[in-house]
Amino acid sequence: MLTENEGKIAVKLARDTIETYLKSGRTIDGSGAVLPSVFNENRGVFVTLTKGELLRGCIGHPYPDSSLKYALTDSAISAAFRDPRFPPLHTDEMKWIVVEVTILTPPKRIEASPKELPGKIEIGRHGLIVRKGYHQGLLLPQVAPENDMDEIDFLSHTCLKAGLEYDAWLTGAEVYSFEGQIFAEKEPNGEVVEKHFDTNASKK
Repeated sequence: MLTENEGKIAVKLARDTIETYLKSGRTIDGSGAVLPSVFNENRGVFVTLTKGELLRGCIGHPYPDSSLKYALTDSAISAAFRDPRFPPLHTDEMKWIVVEVTILTPPKRIEASPKELPGKIEIGRHGLIVRKGYHQGLLLPQVAPENDMDEIDFLSHTCLKAGLEYDAWLTGAEVYSFEGQIFAEKEPNGEVVEKHFDTNASKK
């Protein structure tokens, strides 16, 4: 777990990475900054950019395959300039962009029969990865509560994200869960807070 201050540093590093690239075309990887030791640990991380509450980019490292400082800066650049769903971010947009960073725990396969899978998922706590063959899709923990999804909705949308049929989780796809610690600006370039969701909300 990151402390509140470490979370603020993570979000600032993501924003600084994007703004530096916009101004100079230079890519930073955090190696020149004095950072808390957790940034040298291997962690999975996603950077999410929103503009007027609409998604503007979201890419990350699902697995702890590199140091947090590298994964974070790489994800920030990718979310801003390499997300195939959106055009590259422009300098004049930054004043409208809210930066959010999600630090991930390592994904673990849910060992359960298809019918038991929904009961193994906790909305607001778990993110999901669905894999089948060459297809893989991931949805972060905040996606389900922010879009009023129940467990079956969440499974189905993760399958669609993977390019699979919505019910692939019932027909042999592997399902993994992970948790995320979420830090986000309250407004563009504003105060950074840790986001929490009610994991005890009643199911649909």
